[in-house]
Amino acid sequence: MSHRIEVGCRAEGTRWVCSVVVGVDSGATHHEVTVSRDLLAELRPGAGAPDGLVRDSFTFLLEREPRESILRSFDLPLIGRYFAEWEAEIRKRRAGS
Repeated sequence: MSHRIEVGCRAEGTRWVCSVVVGVDSGATHHEVTVSRDLLAELRPGAGAPDGLVRDSFTFLLEREPRESILRSFDLPLIGRYFAEWEAEIRKRRAGS
């Protein structure tokens, strides 16, 4: 099942705080994700904001679990603790775009 993913990010010091909404139906889920500036520079060199990185990461998660299983608040690299292939897959997705 494909869900619409809306991402809005704001800078806060050395990190970004992103609000993510998955879905537009009554079951839409809401998440808050933090991304360090260093991680953004590493995974998306030259990107001005992490919106695309966060969107790709949620697409990755939704390919593996239902939206209701995604944590409501987390630091983006936490995904790699649950899915070891996350970082490599995110790098591949960027290379393919």
